[in-house]
Amino acid sequence: MVKAKFFQQKENQIIECRVCNHHCTIKNGDIGVCGTRKNKNGQLYSLVYGYPALINIEPVEKQPLFHFMPGTQTYAIGTNGCNLRCRNCQNWNISQSKNVEAKIQGLNYYEPARIIEEAMGSECESISFAYNEPSLYIEYALDIMKIAHDYGLKNIWNSNAYLTSEAIQSVLPLLDAINVDLKSVNDEFCRNHCQGSVVPILENLKLLKSEQAHLEISTPIITDANDDIDELCRIAEFIALELDTDTPWHLCRFNPDNSWKMKKHTPTGEDILYEAYEIGKEAGLKYVYISNVPGDQKENTYCPACGEMAVRRYSGQIERYDNTGRCAFCDKSLDIHES
Repeated sequence: MVKAKFFQQKENQIIECRVCNHHCTIKNGDIGVCGTRKNKNGQLYSLVYGYPALINIEPVEKQPLFHFMPGTQTYAIGTNGCNLRCRNCQNWNISQSKNVEAKIQGLNYYEPARIIEEAMGSECESISFAYNEPSLYIEYALDIMKIAHDYGLKNIWNSNAYLTSEAIQSVLPLLDAINVDLKSVNDEFCRNHCQGSVVPILENLKLLKSEQAHLEISTPIITDANDDIDELCRIAEFIALELDTDTPWHLCRFNPDNSWKMKKHTPTGEDILYEAYEIGKEAGLKYVYISNVPGDQKENTYCPACGEMAVRRYSGQIERYDNTGRCAFCDKSLDIHES
């Protein structure tokens, strides 16, 4: 086990973990809500440092990031555990793992340098910390991120943004791009559905935008859960007014078959996806996308100036793009970060 960062020691060997906004109070021998951080004799340790539970080489668009280094490959990793309990979670087999300490016994150890070596050997241009919440293995992520920049690789997070201010400040200098999963701006929904408050998430989103990190937002639209029109309007308005109209918004179709606790739910209807798309455009968002509907034209990028198709995708992967970051028809910037 590797000693963790971001904790405060209390009396009687009790620790307050300060990596996320649960601020878990952990007694000696106990583990925090996330299942990955253990108090051992008054010191906090990461159980998952060096033990990725999932590794994939995939298009950066799968993160999803449509405006960051399009068409490149990323080396994506994730560990066991999560600090939220989202009922719709698609990676619940690792994020909601029980007894993480036992599970890592069957995993191979990957030191940070090995991650970099394999990423470069696979011709990836970035490392993605994905599949579960990266802040839970922040010690491991930071060590990898530092080496990645030394070798010219970019660092990407796919996050719920439930970090504390001190944790996110440690990540920002090494972070190149991030996709944040924003299911709602309604605190009651987030507490009931995810067992966490949306308030720190919204504050962290504003911080990320102010720090000029490349930011994209994903919202899984779940039937009879967060598909209320007023709620979708509030999300779109938050992005447009509190972040920026150039922030891409990914509207993701919910698949109940792969979910943690919503398998009997109805799959998201296409009508509400298209309505949410129009809500985003009416709020002034330049880039709104519909995901998980293969072949849908709404996963393409259209120039915000002339309306022509500038990037064509199928199932998230690029089929046509001229790699200039500008519209081929009117030369308008598409707000794409090429490197």
